[in-house]
Amino acid sequence: MPDTREKAQLMSASEIDRTLVRLAHEVLEKTADLDRLAFVGIRRRGVPLAQRLAAKIQQLEKREVPVGILDINLYRDDLSTVSSTPVVNGTEIPFSVAGRDIILTDDVLYTGRTIRAALDALFDQGRPARVQLLALIDRGHRELPIEARYVGRTVQTTDAEIIEVKFQEIDGVEKVLLVEKVED
Repeated sequence: MPDTREKAQLMSASEIDRTLVRLAHEVLEKTADLDRLAFVGIRRRGVPLAQRLAAKIQQLEKREVPVGILDINLYRDDLSTVSSTPVVNGTEIPFSVAGRDIILTDDVLYTGRTIRAALDALFDQGRPARVQLLALIDRGHRELPIEARYVGRTVQTTDAEIIEVKFQEIDGVEKVLLVEKVED
């Protein structure tokens, strides 16, 4: 990983929470049948995102929305360039995806390649009725024709910039940063 320097804080903990409340309301508005709804988080930071959204919907609607965890490491198209031995943490989807309205969640939408891998991994679990994408941050620069139905915030970036999402559950801190690659 290249060295980076922080350029700006894009979201604080309270801004992340407010954004998740808004996204939960959007999901409810656009979902015809809540009994078919399920969240599937892409392992690492898509998971707490999915869990938090399901909790917000449970608070609002007094009904539980199932949450699954998707590990895409073996589905990546850059697998050979990442590592000779990929770390597989496992997919944990404790419900059938068949016939469900799945909302696939990830922290940052960038080239679309992660989402392509996630769709392959998800369809290996069964055939959902519908799959929609929710991203906390959409930073553009798509290489594949993939678009999120639900977006927390759109941030224009350069190729030298990186969006870092930090969640309490994983990082022990809560914020979204814009950082820049620095040359040695």
